[in-house]
Amino acid sequence: PRLQLLELLGPAGGGLASALGRSGGGAAAAAPAGLGLRLCLGGWGSLVNPTGVAACPGSGRLAVAHDGKKRIHVFGPSGFCLRRFGERGDASNDIKYALDVTVTSDGHVVVTDGGDCSVKAFDFEGRGVLAVREGFCLPWGLDATPKSEVILTDSEAGALYRLAADFQRGELKKCQMIRSRLVSPRAVAVCQTSGAVVVIEHLKARGASKGSTRVTIFSAEMDLIGQMDSFGLNLVFPSRIYATAVAFDKEGRVIVTDVCSQAVICLGKPEEFPTFNPLISHGLSYPVGLTYTANNSLVVLDSGDHSVKVYSS
Repeated sequence: PRLQLLELLGPAGGGLASALGRSGGGAAAAAPAGLGLRLCLGGWGSLVNPTGVAACPGSGRLAVAHDGKKRIHVFGPSGFCLRRFGERGDASNDIKYALDVTVTSDGHVVVTDGGDCSVKAFDFEGRGVLAVREGFCLPWGLDATPKSEVILTDSEAGALYRLAADFQRGELKKCQMIRSRLVSPRAVAVCQTSGAVVVIEHLKARGASKGSTRVTIFSAEMDLIGQMDSFGLNLVFPSRIYATAVAFDKEGRVIVTDVCSQAVICLGKPEEFPTFNPLISHGLSYPVGLTYTANNSLVVLDSGDHSVKVYSS
């Protein structure tokens, strides 16, 4: 929470509209038309300081991690809250502080718990099926592969892990470090078609600076494809970008949230990375989560007003 508070209090960059004005209109001309807000869920009281959002590939349900009494809320496609689970507490299946959430293709909700540095899995009824506590320093972001494996970051260890489990039986099969020497990796996303992995690293501040972020892309075999920090992105887009969440769209393009310009930006496919294409340029306060539903609706988690915003064309 202190890390997130420091980022929130840091100096914001120029707004998206003013930056587009400085760019001579080229980026504005590339902006796609037709993305409109279709649904807004939550709000203060319903959600408290939400930290992660994920979509179920099959049912279209949304799982949201937040800081309320029950840490996980499950919303149906229409926006109705279907279930709340993940009690705040010290029992083995309780959640102390949820940092991120994902939903596997076989319908299990997997959560990173920063409170006891663990990864916990639940079914959609809220029953705890597995808890992995060994070996992590600070597990943070996670995303599920089409095979129901989980790729997760360990922010403090600077590592990326692949976790395989039989969630039906509650058995851990493998938890393997697949990349090390990253700098405070947090958000992560897996491309459902190519298997590529994108990570948001949070670089340490130097001198009086407030630090920056770096978008790093790996192939399915974990070879480095592309990498660009805030300074490099600033050469493409004339405003400081501080990325907090990342996702792949159905075409395999990298999408990030930027808390400086309060926007959602498309950075293009890994082979053309980075391009600049603003998807959402207004209506957000502090976007910290990002996912796509099966019908290609874009879901943004906005912790500034404790809401989930669903956009569609």
